[in-house]
Amino acid sequence: MSELATPGQLRMSYWRWAMVTVPAIVLIGSLMGYLSNSGYSNRWFAALDLPAITPPGWVFAVVWPVLYACLGLALAMVLHARGAMGRGFALLLFSVQLFANFAWSPLFFGQHQVTTALYLIIFILMVTVATAFAFAPIRKAAAWLLVPYMVWLCFAAVLNFQIDQRNPDAETLVPAAASTQIEFGQGVTPDGGN
Repeated sequence: MSELATPGQLRMSYWRWAMVTVPAIVLIGSLMGYLSNSGYSNRWFAALDLPAITPPGWVFAVVWPVLYACLGLALAMVLHARGAMGRGFALLLFSVQLFANFAWSPLFFGQHQVTTALYLIIFILMVTVATAFAFAPIRKAAAWLLVPYMVWLCFAAVLNFQIDQRNPDAETLVPAAASTQIEFGQGVTPDGGN
């Protein structure tokens, strides 16, 4: 006996996917940023000559979780569309751009490879555009959920480009070490003797 799922059952199935994909993508993306010491607390990044368009740190802390949540919702929609033509290829494209996204922070903040990170972000953008076109016939809403991400990637590419242009020595830049000044009392030498 074959029964069709009710609309309520279909919605529940989608939300089950979303309850996995959204937290997973937000968590992994946040973890990659944390492990690569991304942001203004990174002494190397703070030592760079940053362009005027560089947003304050809190903007990144707000934008990325929202974008990752959108990615998770889009992924859940396509995962939920079992049997849709082109679904496997669309999921492959999505996975490629997502893994490339997760690699960007370690490459930029961890390895200080500003130029290579620029090429990577352009690659991410191109694959994301292809993903949106692959998602559209399956679930138009999933494709639309990628639009804010693509807009941010364009901004991030411009920012990465400007950082690369302003810091040609970024790969070899070593920020000054944090220093502690200790004053020695009269008659005391640094080796502890008198």
